[in-house]
Amino acid sequence: MNRLINLTLLLCIGVAVVASFSYLGIDLGALGGSDNIKQMGAYAQRFLNPDLSPAHLQAIGHGALETLAMSALGTLLAAVFGLILALPAAGRFGWPFKSVSRLVLNALRAIPELVWAALMVLAAGLGPNAGTLALALHTTGVLGRLFAEALENTPPQPAEAIRLQGSNAVWAFCYGTLPNLLPQLLAYILYRWENNIRMASVLGFVGAGGLGQMLYVSLSLFQEAQASTVILAMLLLVLAVDSLSSWSRQRWVKA
Repeated sequence: MNRLINLTLLLCIGVAVVASFSYLGIDLGALGGSDNIKQMGAYAQRFLNPDLSPAHLQAIGHGALETLAMSALGTLLAAVFGLILALPAAGRFGWPFKSVSRLVLNALRAIPELVWAALMVLAAGLGPNAGTLALALHTTGVLGRLFAEALENTPPQPAEAIRLQGSNAVWAFCYGTLPNLLPQLLAYILYRWENNIRMASVLGFVGAGGLGQMLYVSLSLFQEAQASTVILAMLLLVLAVDSLSSWSRQRWVKA
């Protein structure tokens, strides 16, 4: 019976692939023609010769710092506002605030970063301000939900013990709940920073600044050599941030 089900699934997948090629009108023969192959080879060859001129490298350095600043500031703002919204979302102030805050977090998270960036470009104009706000808004929804779930799973006894000694709710949270929760929150923040550095490189395609905007301009003007250099800078920046984030997690989170 299981073998028959597997064969049926494979047959359905095969039919779907054939139907997709037929519906889209993709001609693999024309795609693999000699003229197309020569054109793709010439295009790839131009990409393999990046522009390493001092002026272009200086512009890329400025764009890389702009991208890094966008991701770092956007993640920091999201961590602050995410924690503020996570407290009511975890039920610390009753079910009405829990429902409203979860609705806000779901709305922020449901809208992709590119859509937020397009909206922020209209509101704040072209440049890194729009990218920073877009990252902050979307990441607030993501981190807020993760923080709320972490708060719900945190034992309440330490905070209750501090409150029984006469402290208010703020000090009970800071000294009873937050120390146990801090390594997990840092892990979430660092992971989202890794994601945001990649997304910050893409937001420039809608005018939100950084390396993404440089890549969009280069591709629009068919400047393959300049675009190749920007792509290499993106790869190096992502690798550097990944290494820094991994080192930070090992040093701070696992300590």
